[in-house]
Amino acid sequence: MSPYDPSAFPPFAVTVDLVVLTVRSHALCALAVRRGEPPFQGRWALPGGFVKTDEDLGAAAARELAEETGLCALGPSATVPAPGNGAHLEQLGTYGDPRRDPRMRVVSVAHLALAPDLPAPRAGGDAHSARWAPVAALLGQGGADGKAAEPPEPLAFDHARILADGVERARSKIEYSSLATAFCPQEFTVGELRRVYEAVWAVVLDPRNFHRKVTGTPGFLVPSGGTTTRQGGRPAQLFRAGGATLLNPPMLRPEV
Repeated sequence: MSPYDPSAFPPFAVTVDLVVLTVRSHALCALAVRRGEPPFQGRWALPGGFVKTDEDLGAAAARELAEETGLCALGPSATVPAPGNGAHLEQLGTYGDPRRDPRMRVVSVAHLALAPDLPAPRAGGDAHSARWAPVAALLGQGGADGKAAEPPEPLAFDHARILADGVERARSKIEYSSLATAFCPQEFTVGELRRVYEAVWAVVLDPRNFHRKVTGTPGFLVPSGGTTTRQGGRPAQLFRAGGATLLNPPMLRPEV
């Protein structure tokens, strides 16, 4: 048997792409950057970049997240826990179509990042500009009002597929997990949490049924002891995420 010969295999590059989701003005939004260089110069894309030779995938994703948003990674992909200004970060999937990048063979390991209402982004690297764009507009999907979205401007590379996969991951996981609280500030009302579900699922939920569900699961929400009037009306009780990570039974996504 002949010895292993690394030169017999062509080299290829590895990148990380980020599906960064937040809720702004009651809509699920994704971070998009306009490419300033070829390929796909002038097209909108997901933020990301090449993995350095001395870093692992989680570190590369956390670095790109910090460079693009100023956020520190919290979660499975975080290498250094950081209090406060952080985002949930998890690996989403691997994309390796040989034709996905016209420059060379590039395999992308996509990551999903979730955070509360984020400020205006700043462009970095080869990005000409950056913005928060409603997911419905980027993917040509309808919103909670049932109206069809305009045909989207094509995203660069295979980023439309990656974005759609990231959105579906978020929509599926909030059915049974506490992931929706990653879109909320440290203390939030049940109404604010419900609006997260409505934005992510693009539906309208019954407030009473929702309140009964999330407060009826032991340890899912914990009263913080305070109230707020930031949503208007009477003071609403403030909660924080409890230790329970699963909704049992799950809150199934309404059919639309």
